[in-house]
Amino acid sequence: MAATIMRSLTLVLGLSSLTFVPVHALSAENLLVAVPPGYKIGHQAHNAKQLISEMVPQGETVDTWTEMVTVLIYFGQKGSLIGYRSKMEKDWAAACAGAKSAPVGGGLVNGYTTMTWRQTCPLNKATGRPEITWFKAIAGNDSFYVVQKAFKSEPTPEQAAAALKYLDGVSVCDTRIAERKCPAGMR
Repeated sequence: MAATIMRSLTLVLGLSSLTFVPVHALSAENLLVAVPPGYKIGHQAHNAKQLISEMVPQGETVDTWTEMVTVLIYFGQKGSLIGYRSKMEKDWAAACAGAKSAPVGGGLVNGYTTMTWRQTCPLNKATGRPEITWFKAIAGNDSFYVVQKAFKSEPTPEQAAAALKYLDGVSVCDTRIAERKCPAGMR
């Protein structure tokens, strides 16, 4: 399994546009997400239970980022979208005075149930800056997927629109299910 993860993540590294490729293939179910233009993978790790990949703008690191995309895959989990969002809201409220959350959207995307929401922290104690994050969670058949787009300042309306457009393009496909077809060439 580790070889598959690393091979798939290597495919993502080579992207220069928003062409979607699998970040991880698990029994033919694929998370379709891309490294945004001008970004690089700053950190990735995995174990038997989960995978994390953090992407930051060129010239930044996962320690000194102003914007970040985080991909999380919880292998074999079929979690509740509402339960996951509630846990994130509770975690943020415990870590940040004045944390807020608001739904953005959701529904079926390529046959998978999704939920998108925004969470804000007016002042992150660890950084001394605000943090604004959009989350998109997808309940897959094989795993549970979350993609986040975060900012360490209030994004401009243009940045917010671009973040939502990016998350709108994130989806899951399955080569085993005709109605959830993957792009040509995926196994």
